[in-house]
Amino acid sequence: MEFSILTDYFSIYLEGFYGTVLSSVIALVCSFLLGSIIAVFRISSVKGLRWFGTSFVEFVRNIPLLLVVYIFYYGPSALGLSLEGFTAGTIGLTVYTSAFIAEAIRAGIMAVPKGQMEAARSSGLNYFQTMVHIILPQAIKLVIPPLGNQFINLIKNSSVLTLVAGMDLMYFADIVSTETYRTFDTYIFVAVFYLVLTLPLSYGIRVWERRLQRKY
Repeated sequence: MEFSILTDYFSIYLEGFYGTVLSSVIALVCSFLLGSIIAVFRISSVKGLRWFGTSFVEFVRNIPLLLVVYIFYYGPSALGLSLEGFTAGTIGLTVYTSAFIAEAIRAGIMAVPKGQMEAARSSGLNYFQTMVHIILPQAIKLVIPPLGNQFINLIKNSSVLTLVAGMDLMYFADIVSTETYRTFDTYIFVAVFYLVLTLPLSYGIRVWERRLQRKY
């Protein structure tokens, strides 16, 4: 192992690390919000919303992430627009992850006893209020492990940004590899940076899950 690669190019690694963190955080928040909305659509009594939610999930989950990113990177140019690699990659990552989060949350909603909905509606809450204040909080607690897995996958999947010059960790690692001709050493250090992100997140999710189990 040539550790001088890490020390000599640390600023470049750090710039890529920042890009990966920024893209992951934005995609995590947005995919959770979008996934929650799609999950509610999936079980809606309104046929149009249910059809849209189902179509969205089935379409996005069954095509490669790279293709989703390319759609947002090359697609707008056909309309005279132009998105930077970071923006297109983050949007693609958000949309792709939201489909999996939607299915996880939908499973959680279906696991909540139907009496919860009936009791909330009989107490005067409308459908939206019942979902936001009663059903979704319970559903999310039930599906913390699969949600945590999706968040970890999101961080690892952010490496796809390098294919559209998304200024992420892998993108700058490619630069280091080209300059040093030490491919193996370069990407081993990249793996360490990813572990710095994923291991604390994995531990935090397990702690959160245990606390909720003790509380409820």
